[in-house]
Amino acid sequence: MEFLSQKGVEFVEKNVRADKAALKELLDQGFQSTPVTIIDGQSVVGFDQSKIMELLGL
Repeated sequence: MEFLSQKGVEFVEKNVRADKAALKELLDQGFQSTPVTIIDGQSVVGFDQSKIMELLGL
């Protein structure tokens, strides 16, 4: 999140520990770990800075 904020990227944070609906959404999409970043339908599991930058065109 800090990385995206530093780059001026707007995002929606969902806390799966505090939000049961967010946890259900994560599990329904087949993910079992966090973080998951979804950019234009592309999923990045874990913090892969180079992949996130590539998908954002940075």
